[in-house]
Amino acid sequence: MGCSEPEPEMPIWEKVKIGDLAPSNGGKPTPEQLLKTTKLDVHIFEIPAENVKMLDRIRKRLFIRPLRLKDYEAFNANFFLVRFGQVDMWKQTNDWLLEAQGRNISKVSLMLSDGQAQTIAIAGLDRPQTIYYTASDGTNQGAKVGPGVFGLRVKAEKIPGSRGVCDLVAYPVFSPPTKSAIPQLDARGKLHEFPFTGVAFGLKMSPGDFVVLAPKEYVNDLTSLSGMFFNNPQVSMFFSKTKGPEYKPSVRVYLLVCTGINY
Repeated sequence: MGCSEPEPEMPIWEKVKIGDLAPSNGGKPTPEQLLKTTKLDVHIFEIPAENVKMLDRIRKRLFIRPLRLKDYEAFNANFFLVRFGQVDMWKQTNDWLLEAQGRNISKVSLMLSDGQAQTIAIAGLDRPQTIYYTASDGTNQGAKVGPGVFGLRVKAEKIPGSRGVCDLVAYPVFSPPTKSAIPQLDARGKLHEFPFTGVAFGLKMSPGDFVVLAPKEYVNDLTSLSGMFFNNPQVSMFFSKTKGPEYKPSVRVYLLVCTGINY
């Protein structure tokens, strides 16, 4: 850290197991699973789109390991950036976001039962549309989705033989509207989900660990996966010391903080 040598090329990271990419609520948790939980706080920041380059400090100073990607090439081609930090880097990371005119707009607290997934809603789609993305084979593809909800799915599992550590996997997903109380209809709805697992990432986390998920650069296209996931379609108000309040295009930055593990 702080070294003047050129940053080495990012290695092809260990693959996330396909079995980790399970649908949300793929069966009711057992009583044993309910007793094994991971507590996660997800802080959502907004920064002006023009300040995305200021996230380079996070890219350079936080860590690649122990992160894993399902597909490095697809993750990079879709302009996603992810980095890992520990509790002693939290204040510095928060300061970097504030220096980029970042503001914390939301916090979602999750209690993840062992092996069960939850989805954080990011954007609502009130009509059908196509989301364009780069697939694992390098081709540009379009997912026809909507109406429904676009979100971030997060899943945590106990690591056999380890205490105070979980294996966490996250990725964007489109889900149809509201779940049904009728199991057959609910199962049918899951068939219309579209998980963007090409940009899935995973890692082992302990309390105090955190992950920053951000755009690698600003993509001014709300039909793209990066634009849908990171961009705010409405301008946001930011305060400048010299110019006062200004309305600007903005992007979201997600901080996933492990606050406790009960197994």
